[in-house]
Amino acid sequence: MKMNYSVNQSPQFRVLTDDQIEEIYYTALDVLEEVGAFVYHEEALELFKKHSDAVVTSDDRVRIPISMVEQALHTYPRKITLRGRNGERTTRLQKDTVSFGTGSDLPFCYDRETGERRATTYEDVKLAGRIVDYLPNYDFFMSHGIVRDAPNPQTYDRHQFLAMLEQCTKPMVLTSVDGEGLEDLWRMACVLTGGPDEFRLNPMFVAYIEPISPLKNDRTAIEKLLFAAEKGIPAMYTPCPSAGATAPASMAGMLVQSLAETLLAVVLCHLKKPGMPLIMGGVTTILDMKKSTYSYGAPELSLASAANTDIAKWLGLLMFSTGGCTDAKVLDEQAGAEMMTNLFYANLSGANLVHDVGYIDSGTNASLESLVLNDEMIGMSRQFCKGIRVDEENLALDLIEKQGPGGEYVTTDHTFQHWKEWFLPTLQDRSDYETWVSNGSKSMNDRTLERTQEIIDNHRPEGIPKHQMKAIKKIVEDADHRHS
Repeated sequence: MKMNYSVNQSPQFRVLTDDQIEEIYYTALDVLEEVGAFVYHEEALELFKKHSDAVVTSDDRVRIPISMVEQALHTYPRKITLRGRNGERTTRLQKDTVSFGTGSDLPFCYDRETGERRATTYEDVKLAGRIVDYLPNYDFFMSHGIVRDAPNPQTYDRHQFLAMLEQCTKPMVLTSVDGEGLEDLWRMACVLTGGPDEFRLNPMFVAYIEPISPLKNDRTAIEKLLFAAEKGIPAMYTPCPSAGATAPASMAGMLVQSLAETLLAVVLCHLKKPGMPLIMGGVTTILDMKKSTYSYGAPELSLASAANTDIAKWLGLLMFSTGGCTDAKVLDEQAGAEMMTNLFYANLSGANLVHDVGYIDSGTNASLESLVLNDEMIGMSRQFCKGIRVDEENLALDLIEKQGPGGEYVTTDHTFQHWKEWFLPTLQDRSDYETWVSNGSKSMNDRTLERTQEIIDNHRPEGIPKHQMKAIKKIVEDADHRHS
């Protein structure tokens, strides 16, 4: 027996110490008490006025005392389990458990036949769903593209969810036009889960909700947040500050503002319904001052995201993070470098929901090939994060003694048992040069294109029962009729 012997089950990684987190948290509390935030929603303002010690001014600015924040933080669940439409509870959100998924609402894609950049459609979302449904390293699905060919912009979210459901059985993260849209999405999901009570216990999706940085909460965001609280829909309130533009240029300052925006939602949801499943979010990156772009490939995005994850864990909240995305316009060397970097650090940080995997062109272009490539890179990252097991079996002293100097390990039982634990690529080429040439001298892009087409051609997700599909489509049709 060894006394005081410590073991790393996985690699250890942190950006912030507890002392640094405390400084950021206390400063965010100062922001809420001294500066406050605009809240443009009548019910939310009434909740702050009637049921709290918050100060609400005539210009709809809300300032919140520290005591309210600290009371609210203790009421949030530290675990949320999401189920797919097939009933499987596959995605467990809990401390240091990482799930990967796509992003949503990309307006453009490259046509797979012509190569031309065009608007994304209902069929593009379906194809993305089929890819995600098949690939093993994706745990949840956001739409990837936006359904720009919907009959009405006010109902695109219902059509988008329908397209997602048709081709993907995994849990989802959804965007919605407004509170009415979120209600329809919830009703569609309730058809598949067995009703509101079952949805509350086994939610099928998380609602993505975004305030406006700096420190503004518009009517649409708040109505979605309050509806999610009422119905027990897991919701992420995700500030997207741009350092140097809508937040301070310093990383610590951006983290302070983003946290203050999150904590306001923490208090509001507590006032509406204590215990609702709220997830801390944040797409925190920089505005490239030379190009005027919101950068998805900047190392600062990885750094700030990992720091936000440290803060979330310290607060006892779940974390929605970002990875697998790039500023590159096509799937090239820049894309590979940026996607792998932010994906790797998001995984290493222990964030719970890592989204935007597959984004290219600074979050404007969808790419099915990027989804396929990222699946491979997620697998590589997860292999690294398994760490190294150090015990008698793995130290292999008996085997080394048996084989001795000049021995070989290829034919041993130990090798047969352990090589299967290694990462086995599906896209990377590890053959020798002559074999590579004889197989067509294919680049990674060539192999990714082929793999993508192979999945599209051959994978068919589990279908939805006809009576459920009819009920879901009726909700979509009714929404189109209301907004015609």
